Amino acid sequence: MNAVAKVSQNTLYIFLSGDLDEYGAGLVRGQVDAAIEAHLACDRVVFDFSGVQFMDSTGIGFLIGRYKRLRRAGTPLYVQSPTPAADRILSMGGLYSIIPKI
Repeated sequence: MNAVAKVSQNTLYIFLSGDLDEYGAGLVRGQVDAAIEAHLACDRVVFDFSGVQFMDSTGIGFLIGRYKRLRRAGTPLYVQSPTPAADRILSMGGLYSIIPKI
């Protein structure tokens, strides 16, 4: 799992690639949290899932944790470009009801 953070037009984009499972989430959790903390002034945060090849329930927990942190800061979180595998897990987990897909 790899995470790359970029800011464009006051939006923090976090590009994820690899497997978002227990091992992968553990690898990038600190890096993603540091990027979010460094850019809390951004208007929104977008997680790009176009490079996520596999996702399980750990990925749902990973997203919920970031959602809660951002919600406390008043910053909306979005998901973009999920692969079919990630989209299925996000849909089945009901995440799109709290984290919109754009």
